[in-house]
Amino acid sequence: MTGFVADAASPHFSPRKSNRTARSWVSVVFISTSPRARRPSCENRVSDTVVRVATPRSAGRRGRIHGWTITSDAGGVLLREVEARTGLLERFANCFDDYRNPDKVAHPLQDLLKQRVFGLCLGYEDLNDHETLRRDPLLAVLVGKEDPTGQDRVSQKDRGCPLAGKSTLNRLELSPVGADAKSRYKKIVARTRDIEDFFIDAFIALHPIPPEVIELDLDATDDPVHGHQLGRFFHGYYDEYCFLPLYIFCGMFPLCAKLRPANIDAAAGALKQIQRIVERVRRAWPGQKILIRGDGGFCRDNLMTWCEANDVLYLFGLSKNSRLLKVIGKQLQEAQVAFEQTGQAARVFHDFEWRTKNSWHSSRRVIAKAEHLAKGPNPRFVVTNLPASEFDARTTYEEKYCARGEMENRIKEQQLCLFADRTSCATMRANQLRLWFSTLAYLVLAVLREHGLQGTELATARCDTVRLKLLTIGAVVTVTFRKIWLRLSSACPYQTLFDRVLENLRAWRTPHGLSWDVSTG
Repeated sequence: MTGFVADAASPHFSPRKSNRTARSWVSVVFISTSPRARRPSCENRVSDTVVRVATPRSAGRRGRIHGWTITSDAGGVLLREVEARTGLLERFANCFDDYRNPDKVAHPLQDLLKQRVFGLCLGYEDLNDHETLRRDPLLAVLVGKEDPTGQDRVSQKDRGCPLAGKSTLNRLELSPVGADAKSRYKKIVARTRDIEDFFIDAFIALHPIPPEVIELDLDATDDPVHGHQLGRFFHGYYDEYCFLPLYIFCGMFPLCAKLRPANIDAAAGALKQIQRIVERVRRAWPGQKILIRGDGGFCRDNLMTWCEANDVLYLFGLSKNSRLLKVIGKQLQEAQVAFEQTGQAARVFHDFEWRTKNSWHSSRRVIAKAEHLAKGPNPRFVVTNLPASEFDARTTYEEKYCARGEMENRIKEQQLCLFADRTSCATMRANQLRLWFSTLAYLVLAVLREHGLQGTELATARCDTVRLKLLTIGAVVTVTFRKIWLRLSSACPYQTLFDRVLENLRAWRTPHGLSWDVSTG
């Protein structure tokens, strides 16, 4: 394997000022683990990959070496590459008001957010984890600390801890909406509307060429709780106390993650979120074709009526009832006969106009799937305003509607791999912030997957698989006057993949960085 060196820094990379003019680098080196190679050296390199990060402060160092610190998260430099090319976390920090006295702040807002989000990406779900992580020089490098060893901290008790502890990060999450400069401890206030808009703007910025059709998938899921958090209620369907968050995805990209109490309809608040997303998308991409998909929980007259009035396509599941079953009685019989003749599952589709007795104000196109399986009949219905001239019944159901099932995998991925269900704070506001942090961590990994893992064996891997194979890699961290060395074992089975991902990230660039210019009207 041959080594390669990073080229010019990303437009989003802006190292803090330093008295030293020399550039500083992080060098990732795979070293031999043979008995002869007791100490890492240039002669024992298998590959040498260099990644530019923030410049360590040189004051008082005198070129001394702090060596043989071990990290288990050396692959985190890939996350730093994503941030350097997108500025996602930097932009996210603009959604907060920081009323702290800057002369007394050791950890700027951007650093706190990077520490929290990168921690989630690396698998650290609890704030308590950061009481140990605050000593990790590699995480400090990812965050952008000038002093990654923490030896230059003013307070003696903080030396050796370059990052924030759990208490400082806790104040980031628990600041009330009315906090200001006069508040005693909690002075960082999130502007919730700006955060909601951030995920839409990020989606637009990451797609310089808009998709032919934007397909928005809606779904609600359960978020079990085990305490007495505000907004927790018992949900009969899930048979547990929980929250009922609303998710909206476009492909792999989250556009909405709204924490809601569980004592509401699954579609409650969905129209408001859809209106906001459609307005912002069409402001950036006028005339963009948009399709909204959801299961039967979102088949509501107000949502469909709004779509019809605003030239938005929709495709929703429709709960079966005796009237609908009567309409497709013939098709169900045909499917049963076909099953008995072949022994294989049989489907017959029927396309017709239908209207409810009271809840719908007009007739709409309904597609029925009359299916017969070994266990018996399995009828399904969807309602849509997709033109029948372009989408026949089978295509609409099998290719358009069934594709929404992939969105459920994205929700599972965020909850199981990035701890979106870690909503144990007492207030809804704090738990909503935790959900947004998890969503942002998922977005960072989604960008890594789309632009870094393309063409590799992990191109479609889940976040936890990416973390296991690429991020949680052991390494020796050595900090010198000019460089930070990460020495990884040459026995690492994914070193070729690691180099390939870095190459992919460096090949992905825009002429002037990502454009976040979305007019606010």
